[in-house]
Amino acid sequence: RIINIASPANPREVSVTTCAGNQGDIVVYENILVRAWNSAAPAGATCDGVPVPQGFEGVHIFDISDLSDPVLVGSVEISNRVGADALGCGSHTITGVPDLDAGTLVIYNQSAGFCATGEQEAFHVFEIPLDDPANPTTPQEIDLHEAMGCHDSGVILGDANLLACAAHMHTNVFDIGDNEFPGGSLTDPVLLYTVQEEGVCNEPGNPLCNGNWHSAAFTYDGEVLILGWEPGGGSLPECEASDPDVKKSWFFYDAQTGEKLGQFVLPRPQTSTENCTVHNYNVVPTDKRYLLVGGNYQAGISVVDFTDPANAVEVAYADPAPLVPTQLGGDWSTYWYNGRIYESDITRGLLIWNLSGKWEAGARKLPYLNPQTSEFTLPSP
Repeated sequence: RIINIASPANPREVSVTTCAGNQGDIVVYENILVRAWNSAAPAGATCDGVPVPQGFEGVHIFDISDLSDPVLVGSVEISNRVGADALGCGSHTITGVPDLDAGTLVIYNQSAGFCATGEQEAFHVFEIPLDDPANPTTPQEIDLHEAMGCHDSGVILGDANLLACAAHMHTNVFDIGDNEFPGGSLTDPVLLYTVQEEGVCNEPGNPLCNGNWHSAAFTYDGEVLILGWEPGGGSLPECEASDPDVKKSWFFYDAQTGEKLGQFVLPRPQTSTENCTVHNYNVVPTDKRYLLVGGNYQAGISVVDFTDPANAVEVAYADPAPLVPTQLGGDWSTYWYNGRIYESDITRGLLIWNLSGKWEAGARKLPYLNPQTSEFTLPSP
């Protein structure tokens, strides 16, 4: 679904392209749009009117030169089944990173833990030529340390060149280019360390362990890693006053070592009828402070100043009333972009907000944004 936001107060739908694979995460670069297809296609499935082979799982590649009429130009199947009962890989989320030296868009493909590849767990990387998007490279596996496939990943380029894969109970952090660490490139990440947090796990029978690491991001100086997780899979009310702090927190770590720096706990308890976890978020590109903007299902929007990660504070929020009748809903993702906050709400659709005050002072104006990818670094606040 393509929406014109040239006038943020009057967003306008440009086109809708039907591609009937579940999940549907996207990244965009120039005239290339890549869309995730999460699990094996049923018989008769189509994408942009083109038949999809039964059992297909992976990504589809579109040419969006004409925004009113996107054209499907290619696909990448990512399905490595091990044993008769094993799940394939699929594409739960994707992260796009431009490699201008190579003339390609590098895609990190995350399967959210559904990809068993022998004794090792992995995510996948492949490249899409910018001048020939119909001919992507063959996906390559990147091994993970003690983790199932990534749910999501965050990247920072510039002077930092780091990739964080939010994966099961262990977030894996990789070197992907020139920095203080030896080795590593965009297509050949080198593992630096892993992050584990007490209570962030998935152990049957343990009430604190019903979810996995979900999302990762970096501050624009490359100094702090921000991690979030999703207890209850996003459908349960995990932000009640009675819930432990670990279930309703963002966590801050030193991006070079993985040492914990602090934790922010959602300060507004939600009711037992409101599905809630901290979910999708990004960091405002400013060197004046660390400012996180995120969505929390039915807890709505949080804007958090974590310039001192040990003493993070919420400086703004928008918390809607509980849905009546009770249903799955709320703020799926919230991102800052060029002076506005863009919220994707499950039941209400796209909402665009202003942030009052001087919190985003000095923010860099961006020509475009893929929220999981920071393409440059800034000085530290």
